[in-house]
Amino acid sequence: MEINATLLGQAITFAILVLFTMKFVWPPLNNMMEERAKKIADGLAAAEKGKQELTAAKSKIEEELKHVQLRATEIMSNAERRSDQIISEAKERAVKECEKIHSDAKAQLEQEIMRAKEQLRMRVGALVVKGAEQILKVEIDQGRHQALLASIKAEL
Repeated sequence: MEINATLLGQAITFAILVLFTMKFVWPPLNNMMEERAKKIADGLAAAEKGKQELTAAKSKIEEELKHVQLRATEIMSNAERRSDQIISEAKERAVKECEKIHSDAKAQLEQEIMRAKEQLRMRVGALVVKGAEQILKVEIDQGRHQALLASIKAEL
């Protein structure tokens, strides 16, 4: 009977150990495992939420990038149009300035020609008088001289 009593004692001890474990050890272990499972579930949920936010951020970045590229293209086209406009305005001003310079030069040239003709007339008149004086070796009257010069000027 000793084996039976020992076996019975061990069974009772095991039953007390099981009851003690179920009452005092198992609930805290179960609570810790539930908390750990909850933390893992929360971490997975946060990771999934982060993944969704990352996807949303990527799509938002792509949308912003498209918007920025469109804006850059628009700015480039505006700059090209403005540069073309500035170039055409500069060409117009250059053409007008060229025409003005040309007309001023033409007017100045005509004035120079008129002055040169006038000086030439005076010199020719003086030379004619000097030549006539030398040919005649006689001095001509000043009044007649002026009248003669005026008629020569008119003919030239």
